[in-house]
This record gives sequence, structure tokens and C-alpha cells, in this order.
Amino acid sequence: MINKNDSILERINSPADLKLLSDDELKKLSDEIRKKIVDTVSQNGGHLASNLGVVELTIALHSVFNCPEDKIVWDVGHQSYAHKILTGRCSKINTIRRENGLSGFPKRSESKYDCFDTGHSSTSISAAFGIACAESAKNSDACTVAVIGDGALSGGLAFEGLNNAGRSGKNLIVVLNDNKMSISQNVGSMARYLSHLRVKPTYLQAKTKVHGFEKVPIIGKPVTQSMKGIKDWMRDDFFGQKNNIFSQLGFAYYGPYDGHDIQELKAVFKAVKHKHSPVLIHVRTKKGKGYEYAEKNPKVFHGVSSFDVETGETKCSSVGYSDVFGKLMCGLAEKDERICAITAAMSIGTGLNQFYKKYKDRFYDVGIAEEHAVTFAAGLAAGGMLPVFAVYSTFLQRSYDQILHDAALQNLHIVLAVDRAGIVGEDGETHQGIYDTAFLNTMPNVTIYSPSCFEELKVMLTRALFDTDGVAVVRYPRGGETYIPDDFEVSSEPFDIYGDMDSDILMVTYGREFSQLCLARENLIKKGVSSCILKLNTIKPLPEEAAAISKKFRYVFFFEEGVKSGGIGERFGLSLYQSGFAGRFSLTALDGFVAQAKTSSALHNAGLDAEMTETKILNDINSGGTANAGKKTT
Repeated sequence: MINKNDSILERINSPADLKLLSDDELKKLSDEIRKKIVDTVSQNGGHLASNLGVVELTIALHSVFNCPEDKIVWDVGHQSYAHKILTGRCSKINTIRRENGLSGFPKRSESKYDCFDTGHSSTSISAAFGIACAESAKNSDACTVAVIGDGALSGGLAFEGLNNAGRSGKNLIVVLNDNKMSISQNVGSMARYLSHLRVKPTYLQAKTKVHGFEKVPIIGKPVTQSMKGIKDWMRDDFFGQKNNIFSQLGFAYYGPYDGHDIQELKAVFKAVKHKHSPVLIHVRTKKGKGYEYAEKNPKVFHGVSSFDVETGETKCSSVGYSDVFGKLMCGLAEKDERICAITAAMSIGTGLNQFYKKYKDRFYDVGIAEEHAVTFAAGLAAGGMLPVFAVYSTFLQRSYDQILHDAALQNLHIVLAVDRAGIVGEDGETHQGIYDTAFLNTMPNVTIYSPSCFEELKVMLTRALFDTDGVAVVRYPRGGETYIPDDFEVSSEPFDIYGDMDSDILMVTYGREFSQLCLARENLIKKGVSSCILKLNTIKPLPEEAAAISKKFRYVFFFEEGVKSGGIGERFGLSLYQSGFAGRFSLTALDGFVAQAKTSSALHNAGLDAEMTETKILNDINSGGTANAGKKTT
């Protein structure tokens, strides 16, 4: 009899402890883990619905497999909170997504139980197959498991992994976690196909019993041979398992099974653990399970800021760039029937939900397939449409070849609405939007706009659609507007000058960083130091007049919320010196991966907030022996 007041979770120090628990204790443990996850995410924000949906699956996996000898690769990894709790990190789970705390995704440097860093979708099968091949090369009997969601299965890389691994003969187990959703509702042929498979068979249970009967003396083997024919008929004809896509790719397919039934899952995993050939186990789970608000609205509670556990209400509800973009798209589409919107399973995150409701015939959700999205957009453009692909900066990286080869090379007019540009905060290294400027900067026939406020977003998106040839990019940050001085006036020019043109000091930037420089400028004024800001609105190509104006200053400081190598600052510095600049140029930008932290802290650590930019300027002008530089004289 279990005492309901006793904590099972307090007894779990490693996955090995799970093997000592009864089925009733495992069920109680799942309830405790759910409560821990809800309480943690309500404080820190993070991925809630996806984690609540895999609690029993995670318990079953760690009850059967022997990690870290056996390896589990979590696709995307946003559903690994229960995994972290069960692998010795429960006492630190309250630090998840915080600066210097646990990552919101699997991380090899964090634990021996995290065998592969993840953060982007559809990578697990390829990575797990590589690990399985490495184990085979070492003559190891260890199992390798890839846990992939049905949403992630819409990504092309997942199929490349399935195709390569299917007939390899390696000890690879793919667990397909089917919750009918990725972030937004799943779309496409694979979603419909999985729906067709959602009829629970008892084939694996029958197979397990057949193999067990082999051990009966004298009659065991003959009866087993007779039963094998019945078993094969059940598999091939009655359950249709021989002809599904996974079987055709070389995987032994089992399922679907109830992903919240720990006993059933344990039986399945034990049955296939030593099969020593590729296996795919199809399980059905409910996203958000165990928390009423997440069950009712899993899309909202996929990735959420801090919230009230009792009411489900989030504590942050301000209007953001994504909202403004979505509303603007609806208005523009009303006036021009050529405008269409594309998302890669992110209609809510990118602000396109209302567009979908109003213009379904011009809305395309391609699933988690950013490469396809760009080439599809190029095809729409070739057919005379005005396609806008709304995508997070970190996921746009996956489309490099398609942007270059399928759009820019043909000078096709597509618009990339690059959301979450710049530092994104607590999601950490895998999600920072700091690389798009550098790789887009190398491409011909690409124009990049970078608004600093909502009004500029409206101006620049309109220009991108109607006044720009080739690939037009509009990049904007996560969240809402930041500080803009009352006397600053929005223009449609390629750049703006704000401040004292007679100063020796010029600060140059683009996008959200303009806010930090405005605050720094005001602080400098209080110390008797005047300065001027040049704000780039078009960051590629760079306006020629910007360098001509900048060379008149004695000190030019470029601050960039993007990577230094290949970024806009480097290009601007070269242009500046080529124009005949004889002063001192300084570039502060990001170098290396940016760790998880609140955006304000990450900007400070990178030298990009108002305090650090002010300090940089004062230190540089004083170290140059010109303590009076920038000071107004009478």
C-alpha cells in the first residue's frame, strides 16, 4: 500500500531506481513529475504541453533501457524535462532556462545521460543512427533510441535518416510519439497517414506470447512454427503492418500503443530491446496531459512564459512584433490578392493565425520543412504571387541553399519575415537569431530591412513587398517594442541620423540595438559628452551615403546584435575605410555561441546594453588621450 504523502520522486537519484518500483509507484511518480514540471514552467516559462505529454513514455523508457550505456536521443529536446528529472537533475530543475542553470534542451556537457545536443527538429533519427553505428563498430550490445514526434516527422531530414537506417541491420529503435500536433496543428500527408494507422493492434503482444511458447518442452517448437503463420497473417493482412511506409523503409513497425500506459510501454520496449535490427514503435500521447489548461489549449501552452498555475493565465500579455506583423499581413492581403503567407508549423508563433482564418486559400502551412518552404515560395513567385515566408531566424538557417539557389540566383521576389532576430534569451544557444545577417549578407539579389519599432515594421514590410526586387528580408526581434525617444521620427529612408551632428562621436547600429544606444546617448549627455547615432534601416545593401556621413566623425562605434564575423559591422567598417575615413573605428558584436539568460543579461554580457555601450565609448575616447572628445564647448 502506497502512502499518498510519501514522495516517490525523492527516492529517484538515477534511472536505475525506477527498476525497483511497482507499477502503482510508477503511476504515482508520473503524477509527481507532472506537478514538478507545471510548477517549474509556471515560474521559469518554457515548453509545457509537450513535456506533460511524455511523462509515462519517459518513465517506461528509463525503466527498461540501461542509460547511459543505452542512448536516448530526444528530437528537438523540448520534451526532455521528465528525462532530466529522472537522471539526477531533479534538485536543479528549478534552474531550467535560467542563466547558468539547466538547459531547456538536452546538452552533452550537462549530463552523461544526454548523448546528443538537440534544439532543432527532425535530427534524432540521423543522430541516433550514427550513434548506433558507432556502438556496432565497438562491438557494443547497447541500444540506441530516437524519440521523435509526429510533427518532427514532417521534416525531410527525418526521412533521410529513416531511409538510410531502415535496412542497416543496426540496433536502432525509433519511438514515434504521435500527439497529432507539432506546435500548430499538424498538416500534410504524413499527418493523415498517421491518422490512418491509429487503430490499436495486439500484434506485438501476440508475438511476445508466441516467442515465450517456444520454451515449452517437446511441443514448443512445432506449435510455434504453426503459430508463426497465423502471426504473419495477423501482421500482413489483418493489421496491415507489412505495407505501411515504415515497414517498406525497412523498419519493423509496432503500434500504435497507449503512450500513457506504463505497463504496456514497458512490455513493448522489453520485447524489442534485443531485436538487433531497426524497429519503429508508434505510441499515442496527449499533449498537455494532466494539466487542464494545457490539455484544452496545447498550442498556447507549447512554449509559454510564466503563468498562474491556478488560472492558467500568463503573466506577460503585451503586444509583440509577431502580433503587429500578423495584423499588417491581413491588411495588406485585403488590398492585394497576390499576397500569400507561408509558415513551417508556426502559425501562432509567427502571428499568422488570423491570416489563416481570413485567407485560407492563400495560407500555406508546410509542416516542419523550412527548406521546402523557401523553394515553394520561389515557385509561387515564379507563378506571379507575392509570397511571405514567416520564420524564426534560428530555423531560417536550414534554408541557406534554397535561398541562394532557388530564389536569389533567379532573382525571384519572395519576402522572408524573419522573426526572433537577435538574442532570444532563455532558449539558449540553439535558438539565438544571430546568424541570419551574416549568411544573408553574402548573397546577391538580397535586400535586408531591420526595423527598430512597430511603425518601422509596417513601413519596411510594405517596401519589401512592393518596392524591392529579388529576395526581400524583414527581420525583427522577439517580444515588444523597446525604448524609442519621443523626438525620434520614423522615416522611409535607408538610414536615419539622430543626435548631435557636430559631435566627434558616432554610434552606428540597426534594429533593436538602437534603443540601447539612445539610452546610452542620454547617459552620456548627463556626463557632458555629446554623440550622434546613425541607424541603418536597410542593412543590405549598405547605403553609400552612410559611410560618407560617418567618415566626418573622429570616433565611429558600431554595435551589432549579431555575429561579428561576416556581419553588417564588418562590412560597414570596410566601406568606411574605403571612403577615406581617418579616425578610429570600433566594432562590438557577438562572437561565439550565446548562452541562455534573460535577454537583458545576455545583452549586458555581450557589451550591447546601454550601460556597457556607454562604458565602451568613455573608455575608448579616454584611453586615446582625448578625454574631451565629444564634449560640447562654448
